[in-house]
Amino acid sequence: MAKEKHVSETPATQFLKKHNISFTEHPYEYLDHGGASEAARQLSLDLHQVAKTLIMEDEQARPLIVVMHGDREVSTKNLARQTGAKKIAPCAPQTAQKHSGYLVGGTSPFATRKKMPVWIEEKLLSYSVIYVNGGRRGYLIGVAPSALQSLLDAQLVQASLTK
Repeated sequence: MAKEKHVSETPATQFLKKHNISFTEHPYEYLDHGGASEAARQLSLDLHQVAKTLIMEDEQARPLIVVMHGDREVSTKNLARQTGAKKIAPCAPQTAQKHSGYLVGGTSPFATRKKMPVWIEEKLLSYSVIYVNGGRRGYLIGVAPSALQSLLDAQLVQASLTK
């Protein structure tokens, strides 16, 4: 009989517990460059309900977090227009890790090293639960999207492009 993997605490899960936010844990086998689609496949989840956490920067190198459907790309042009920036681009992996405190592939929107504005694709709020990274590669957590809005003061955007 297969024994379930024990996942130790992460800054993200500690943060959620401290704020009395319930979540479910979903460990999976991390594969380099597998992303949200690999996690969804292994866990039999709807990829549209699995959210990726992306660290980006505006034209003045100010970091921000974007939470987007796993099967969509971010329109940086739409995002910039909606956030009031002139230009937004993804961070280099080392820069993203410096801002978030998490390894790329394990970035959670919760308990980042630097406090950053959070933007969430508004259609994610149509789900009662979304699956975001729990702060470690190979570890998703299921959480109400309203938790991102309330705890992280996440603003809504319409910035998704079909892959």
